Amino acid sequence: MIAYGVTQFYPVTDDQCFVAFETAMPTPGPHDVLVKVHAIAVNPVDTKVRAMKKNPLDEPKILGWDASGEVVALGSEVTRFRIGDPVYYAGDITRPGCNAQYQCVDERIVGRKPQRLTHEEAASLPLTTLTAWEGMIDRMKVESGKTILIIGGAGGVGSVAIQLAKQAGLTVIATASRPETIEWCERMGADHVINHYENLLDQCAALGFAQVDYIANFVNTDLYWQVMSELIAPQGSLLLIVEPREALRIGDPLKAKCVSIHWEFMFARAKFQTPDLARQGEILNQLASSVDAGIIQHTATAHHGVLSPESLREVHGILEKGQAIGKMVLTVSHA
Repeated sequence: MIAYGVTQFYPVTDDQCFVAFETAMPTPGPHDVLVKVHAIAVNPVDTKVRAMKKNPLDEPKILGWDASGEVVALGSEVTRFRIGDPVYYAGDITRPGCNAQYQCVDERIVGRKPQRLTHEEAASLPLTTLTAWEGMIDRMKVESGKTILIIGGAGGVGSVAIQLAKQAGLTVIATASRPETIEWCERMGADHVINHYENLLDQCAALGFAQVDYIANFVNTDLYWQVMSELIAPQGSLLLIVEPREALRIGDPLKAKCVSIHWEFMFARAKFQTPDLARQGEILNQLASSVDAGIIQHTATAHHGVLSPESLREVHGILEKGQAIGKMVLTVSHA
């Protein structure tokens, strides 16, 4: 099969940034399905993993953790899928990614593809939905009637988080700064949109929210730490996904308020083979039902053609500049 990988870190302006190469078709393990990949999406984690490859690799590393495709082979213990089933998934960061024509993935973290979506549209959802769902619903256990501030509302995770929060009965305040990102957050269902470059405390107060019950920070933990500490309500919850660069003060006022802090890393279940690994497949199946019922919409905003070294350089460059809205998707060719 043909795959696309990195041999070491190169900037997106360098034509060696990604390489196309031939490699053996992966063989399914007992719990694996072999998927013929039809479409993929790109996430900030792709750029972060690429940047970690400072030294030359003996073999190219295949990135990519958002895919939609068709099951073409089954491991010996697979029970959830049959050959021919359309599926979508985020995958496992400890295994080769989806920037390839075929990929093996554990059936327990795979969901049935929403019927009403194309493969490209479906590929926009798994990683971001799992991040938002696990973080807000499984970990923070958000309650209807309360308020949430979503920092980074127009990004991939924020776009889904807004929708899930509204479905959970929350009043949603999202942050965005450009006219097009503000409009996007409103389209996703945000009740209020404020500017993350301006004083968040003052803007929330102007809306009538001196404090909020939940804060989901999908952008920069360090930058917003102080304001989150002030804005979060007593017995509120913080959701974080970005590793801080500096040591953070987790005492007062957070201690005095009995604030809970929740970390979300979507790959944790697969990486550590937790007993609830199959929860990810369950979430993706629930999401598919919500999408097919018209409750949740996909977040694909830009189709960048066919998967290739050139198209990967293009989308990685957009992500690195912080210019993405929703998700960027690519079609995988089998010609």
